[in-house]
Amino acid sequence: MSTTNPSLQAGPALWSGGFRPFFLGGAAFAAVALPLWVWALITGEAVAVAGDPLSWHIHEMIFGYVGAVLAGFLLTAIPNWTGRLPVRGRPLMLLFALWLAGRVAVVAGEAIGPAAAAVDAAFLAVLAGVAWREVAAGKNAGNFPICIVVSLFALANICFHLEIATAGAADYSIRAALGIILLLISLIGGRITPSFTRNWLAKRGAADMPAPFGRYDKLCLAATVLAALAWIAAPEAAATAAALALAAALHAVRLLRWRGWAAAPEPILFVLHVAYAWLPVAMVLLAAGIAWPEIGRSPGIHAFTAGGIGMMTLAVMTRATLGHTGHPLTASAGTNAIYLLVFAGALLRVAAPWLPVDYLAAVMVAGGLWTGGFLLFVLIYGPILAGAGAGRE
Repeated sequence: MSTTNPSLQAGPALWSGGFRPFFLGGAAFAAVALPLWVWALITGEAVAVAGDPLSWHIHEMIFGYVGAVLAGFLLTAIPNWTGRLPVRGRPLMLLFALWLAGRVAVVAGEAIGPAAAAVDAAFLAVLAGVAWREVAAGKNAGNFPICIVVSLFALANICFHLEIATAGAADYSIRAALGIILLLISLIGGRITPSFTRNWLAKRGAADMPAPFGRYDKLCLAATVLAALAWIAAPEAAATAAALALAAALHAVRLLRWRGWAAAPEPILFVLHVAYAWLPVAMVLLAAGIAWPEIGRSPGIHAFTAGGIGMMTLAVMTRATLGHTGHPLTASAGTNAIYLLVFAGALLRVAAPWLPVDYLAAVMVAGGLWTGGFLLFVLIYGPILAGAGAGRE
């Protein structure tokens, strides 16, 4: 009998867990898609989606990149929630192929017509179905809310294509998708961040622990849902600004209740708190953009997307990759560089409209920094995810 561990073989290992192909594929895709958008922004050349580069950029970063990371997370977390065997092998290959087909279909949207939307929409619909099946089979009703949110995300993607086809722009579905991701980060980030922090502090004998999930967290989530719904329906209303500001304040207090400053010595843990902090910042900027229209939506949207989504997904991907491949849960110099590059890129992108430099130049530098973080992730974590060793630090 062979004593070789299949998980260490480059071929089979890639398909032994959902986090492997989807984290690697998602990060590699982000590192390619963002420079393509910056190129389109500068040259005016169309990429796809009815000849609108901005729609392609928004769709692919929201539904393409986030969809991949969400798949990797769910396919890895659900077996822990339910005790069932993970999706792996050929079913995982087919699911990843469906995600990849969606990316190709959207790029070729003008050439293949309505079929592009159908191919792209299929991935998230199937992912939602898998989530429902596994959670229901495992009799894990406590995670039905996450299944509902994933299903709404899949529906938002369908609505995106319908809006593009009928109105030429996808304003409502884009805001809906961002609101859904905000709720996902509030739910999942609000679960793992204080939990991991509590475990880390307990091992060091700390007396003060993060506040457990309770009524305050439910209030914060309810305020987040109301603010997101208001922003989707009436993004320029004064009441929406008030709802966003209230939700931001509640999230800021929620973050303080988790005692993130105590985790500062361990960057792979502290980055979760930094990533979550982008949420209240983004909501404050969105509220400010309503109160003072000259600010616009861009700073708030990019604080959430480049900052909150970018950092939270990388925080989850780095930690999950190390934890599920038997590596120490600590950030090396290379991992710290990933976090710093994406943080710097997001900060510069948010501040770009106010800097005394050429706007496009600032966007290019910000995109380069942000992309550099994802390229570094692929270089360091790619070999680990593929099962070919510990990677390069």
